[in-house]
Amino acid sequence: MMESLNPKGQESVSSWNDTVRRAFSENMETCGFLHVHMDKVDHVMETLPDESTLNQLSDLFRVFGDGTRIRILYVLFEDEVCVCDLAKILNMTQSAVSHQLRILKSARLIRSRRDGKTVFYSLADDHVRTLLKQGTEHVHEES
Repeated sequence: MMESLNPKGQESVSSWNDTVRRAFSENMETCGFLHVHMDKVDHVMETLPDESTLNQLSDLFRVFGDGTRIRILYVLFEDEVCVCDLAKILNMTQSAVSHQLRILKSARLIRSRRDGKTVFYSLADDHVRTLLKQGTEHVHEES
């Protein structure tokens, strides 16, 4: 068997894997022995969403990973506003706000409506409001 080197080129892969396993077992809670609970595995495998759904969910949460977009969503949580209002509230250029609005709109987190020459933005639906509200509650929970 050909031995491979770890990223630093010092040890074989099996030795490297042993080192990693020891580090994880010292720093993580693990089972004291290997026993697969097939009833739990079967239940999870039956209810786990398909790969496409999981990827779409990952993409959705990636959009939430930007502080500017979260700030925009929280403004829209409070009221329907136009790009000028958002730019003033967030101390940003209209161009920068518009860029973020395009991303939020493509993720279906916001919607727009035109009133004459002005376009107003609001949260797309109550799901978005719930995500923001529960996320805020979660970060304020005491450990």
